[in-house]
Amino acid sequence: MNRHTPQHIDYPAQQDMAPLGQRRLRRAQLAGLATLAAAGALLAIAVIAPVQAQEAAPATPDANASPLHLAGNIGIVSQYVFRGTTQTNQKPALQGGFDLTHDNGLYAGVWMSNISWISDTNPAASASLEADVYGGWKPALTDWLTGDIGVLHYAYPGSYPAGMTKPDTTEVYLGVDAKWIAFKYSYSTGNTFGNADTRGSTYADLSVNHELFAGITGLAHIGRQRYTGPNAANLSYTDWKLGLSRDFSGYVLGLAWTSSNAPAAGYTLRGKNIGSNQWIASVNKSF
Repeated sequence: MNRHTPQHIDYPAQQDMAPLGQRRLRRAQLAGLATLAAAGALLAIAVIAPVQAQEAAPATPDANASPLHLAGNIGIVSQYVFRGTTQTNQKPALQGGFDLTHDNGLYAGVWMSNISWISDTNPAASASLEADVYGGWKPALTDWLTGDIGVLHYAYPGSYPAGMTKPDTTEVYLGVDAKWIAFKYSYSTGNTFGNADTRGSTYADLSVNHELFAGITGLAHIGRQRYTGPNAANLSYTDWKLGLSRDFSGYVLGLAWTSSNAPAAGYTLRGKNIGSNQWIASVNKSF
């Protein structure tokens, strides 16, 4: 059977039988609606376009933002080890401080910890706190190199027997930081940590910090404490340190091993060398 294509039939157009007045009114209404629609579209463009432009524009620095920044830190360590020697006779320490920095690189701060080495050295002395006050400037030398120049005062408030050289020490320092490797050189301006006639004693610190894997950061350090004065041979030594740390939601957990070749003649307290092999566990929080 053949398929037949239906023929197209043209029907006469229906004429608008409405009266002439109604047709004119209807056309006027349609023209008014079209005008309102156009006006609405223009208004929408005028309102939406600036909003989209504002969202697309890059954020600009807040002109009212303060160039000063205050930060704090607190931590607990299984023992406080400073330059390879235990300061708490292998007992725990609570530590913390505050830092005030400026966008131009200037900074100042204070840091504190409990200690026992002073009374361990001389039971007649009573001083269980170390309070460090420091200030300096860290200029950006290049995109990857930062300088550091400043002064640090170690204060040990307490009572001391007559004739004992107080351990308060002031050092000026100069350093450079190349992202993950840093070097710092400190110079004592007077008696150094309770040792008389030791002005000009120095400490050189070379440290490497670098992320290894899975958020774990490795630390390697070597330092050289060089004393001046009549007892320099029994006080000068080299220390070294290896450690690992990881940040857990703002809490930094660390484990480190440190040791030194500190002479027994100058660093034996209560029958043991305070610069021998030491393990340190720590947890720190910044805010």
